[in-house]
Amino acid sequence: MKKVFLYISFIGLVIILLTACGGGAADDSGVARPSVPGEAGEAVNLTGDPVAGKQIFDTNCPACHGVDGKGGVENPGSDDGTVPALNPVESDLWNSDYQTFAYNADLFIEHGSMPDHSDPNVLPPKRMIAWGDSGVLKPQDIADVIAYIYSLNNK
Repeated sequence: MKKVFLYISFIGLVIILLTACGGGAADDSGVARPSVPGEAGEAVNLTGDPVAGKQIFDTNCPACHGVDGKGGVENPGSDDGTVPALNPVESDLWNSDYQTFAYNADLFIEHGSMPDHSDPNVLPPKRMIAWGDSGVLKPQDIADVIAYIYSLNNK
């Protein structure tokens, strides 16, 4: 009986510890996440072409992220008043491991996002479009854009 009690106590302790630690899941605290929830799309499983990605980027992204992703585009009402630059990309999105970076970036490109803003009465006019969810960009297009942004930052 004593062995059964110890075994059950041990299992209970393990369950409590796993629950408290998030079940052993990776810690992404401090990593940028979009305001719109969702999982990464198929693009993270594809090989992106940065040359093709530059063409897609140049067609769709400079109005918000600036030429070559250099930023500086105003976005009144957002916490810092601008759209985030992608060259260099903010440190809370960047990861030198390509797969990790692709995952982080894909969440924004797939599902879009509302910028952080402190005044609920003033919504920033520029918001990240849900390029994947809307079907405007196909998974290969998104993989190519991710590869391009990565190439800008992995120098």
